[in-house]
Amino acid sequence: MATFLYKVGRLAFRRRHFVALIWVALLTLAGVGAASAPAAGTTSFSIPGTEAQKAFDLLEQRFPGMSADGATARVVFKAPDGQKMTDPGNKATVEEAVKELSDGSEVASVADPYTAKAVSKDGTIAYASVKYEVSGMELKDTSREALEDSAQDARDAGLTVEVGGDALQTTPETGATEIIGIGVAAVVLVITFGSLIAAGLPLLTALIGVGIGISTITALASALELGSTTSTLAMMIGLAVGIDYALFIVSRYRAELAEGREREEAAGRAVGTAGSAVVFAGLTVVIALVGLSVVNIPMLTKMGIAAAGTVVIAVLIALTMIPALLGYAGKKVQPAGRKSRWMGGNRAERKSGKPNMGTRWASFVVRRPIAVLLLGVLGLGAAAVPASSLELGLPDDGSQPTSTTQRRAYDLLSEGFGPGFNGPLMVVVDAKGSDDPDAVFQQVGDDIKGLKNVVTVTPAAPNKTGDTATITVVPKSKPSSVTTEDLVHSIRDKGAEVKADTDATVLVTGSTAMNIDVSQKLNDALLPYLALVVGLAFLLLIVVFRSILVPLKAALGFLLSVMAALGAVVAVFQWGWFAGLMGVEETGPVMSMMPIFMVGVVFGLAMDYEVFLVTRMREAYVHGEKPSQAVVTGFKHGARVVSAAAVIMMAVFAGFIGSSESMVKMIGFGLAVAVFFDAFIVRMAIVPAVLALLGKKAWWLPKWLDRALPNVDVEGEGLRTRADEDEDRELVRV
Repeated sequence: MATFLYKVGRLAFRRRHFVALIWVALLTLAGVGAASAPAAGTTSFSIPGTEAQKAFDLLEQRFPGMSADGATARVVFKAPDGQKMTDPGNKATVEEAVKELSDGSEVASVADPYTAKAVSKDGTIAYASVKYEVSGMELKDTSREALEDSAQDARDAGLTVEVGGDALQTTPETGATEIIGIGVAAVVLVITFGSLIAAGLPLLTALIGVGIGISTITALASALELGSTTSTLAMMIGLAVGIDYALFIVSRYRAELAEGREREEAAGRAVGTAGSAVVFAGLTVVIALVGLSVVNIPMLTKMGIAAAGTVVIAVLIALTMIPALLGYAGKKVQPAGRKSRWMGGNRAERKSGKPNMGTRWASFVVRRPIAVLLLGVLGLGAAAVPASSLELGLPDDGSQPTSTTQRRAYDLLSEGFGPGFNGPLMVVVDAKGSDDPDAVFQQVGDDIKGLKNVVTVTPAAPNKTGDTATITVVPKSKPSSVTTEDLVHSIRDKGAEVKADTDATVLVTGSTAMNIDVSQKLNDALLPYLALVVGLAFLLLIVVFRSILVPLKAALGFLLSVMAALGAVVAVFQWGWFAGLMGVEETGPVMSMMPIFMVGVVFGLAMDYEVFLVTRMREAYVHGEKPSQAVVTGFKHGARVVSAAAVIMMAVFAGFIGSSESMVKMIGFGLAVAVFFDAFIVRMAIVPAVLALLGKKAWWLPKWLDRALPNVDVEGEGLRTRADEDEDRELVRV
């Protein structure tokens, strides 16, 4: 591996014009494809295998034209104090609004509050239900504007009007927060390298890689039904790993220059050694992201594969474009320990006799391994405590900030009709195989009325053929409550009894039931996914480190950091600690996708630091140093760069905390905190402490396994052997 990448690095350095031209051409091609691609259409959210999805599919078959997955809106009206919605003036205003709404080109139906009995008992609140022919993501801006204009006209007439439902669903805004993250990354790079040129290379290549990745996703968005969150995730991860991978190679290049090597040779060795670590670190990230497909949620699968694609691009750019740009930079990239004149000239060289901070810290950990280990484990354990009260759910209008019209509509409906009104359940009864469908419909309705936590059960509404009907059930409790979930399970239990008696199928669907099914599916997939990802990466790390205990320690450390990060997410987004500081206006259950998503992404990123830091230690150990000294050597060369990489990654992820989308905000915060815990506590404290305690045992590998494993030579032993042979040949000539 190292020898092959060494040749790649030297070739890219020599043929830099050709390499640069290829990447610029790819960027241009992707950009043209994105610009000429049709606008992204539907981004259907299907959950194969769940009862709620089966019910949606059945509705499309038996109720053609019903638009079961079409967008919905509830326009909620509240009368001024002392008035009622049945007053003539208020009624006329509402009827005018209903007429305006009915004129929309994408509107399937609008229910008049007065004919649909959608007026509260006290007469102060009413709502009009709007059903669209297309999903919320497909809805045209003109339809959204018409909805908002109708609401505003009613407000101008003196009513309080708010709009809920997914019809107002829009692409999340992130503002300038990503730019701030990139700015922080630039500052860290300048401080790390002491040179604008050296600092600019990782930023430039990362932006090119992300540009290619995002443009490709945009070009394929319509054909593959890729949503906006897919490109946001790809940008988030692509920027972070793109900067980090380039940072490690540039740093190694400067170290090779400091040892007196020619620039082309230094580029080859940097790609051969640090590039090998980049390849295996990238592989762990790709495994973790592609592994999301085992959950069998198409949206999550697409997000994972798209993000994995940007990681692959980041690896390829780091291995080829970085050495090419180093060739262009020439002497403007200084050897390690030197800074450009405007940043202090040769002051660093005058201090070169003093051990750097990484060396001093590693020496301290090696002397006090037990204390450092206990402190790190107990600290992460304390941070993980809130995770024990983790509540999962999917966001609805009730989790929106109180400043939004969706949340205010949600609260008005709860006030007028009860909290369960915001999450009605749709029961679909398939009586095609029964002798008396009408009797089955009546029986199901009566059975549901007898259950606890039920406010309203509407009469069955059969289709034209009379073999399938829908029944709407309004619970007493709010959609995200445990009692509503229990009611869904109770209805399904009753459905099993009806199936046994009449051979009719009873299915529960609707947004509330779908959220419950998604949460259950994600929970069921978490352990298999964890086993798959950790198992594959464990095998990969055994090959890289030729050790059993080092990969095991890496996996256990990852679990600590993930649990601590989940604890932090619960503390902020569920308990409300520091919520104001993070811009969290409304606390509630943690998004159902968060645990499995964090396991995947954080595991991949955590292994980055493990590979980059421990390969330096392994390299020193293989070349004859004692285990404790190898730990110190690894930190001497790697701690500064790994710390800079972690700060950069944290800055990029934290930049997404400013997003208007709660899911993106939560992901950004969770990943930033996880990187902090993993890089600075697990990899910088617990890992060296454990290696110091294990000594030579850390690098133990059964002889039979050592013979069976391929030698990938991440440490660059083949390069050292090659250099020794070259020196011998020079001596023979002399």
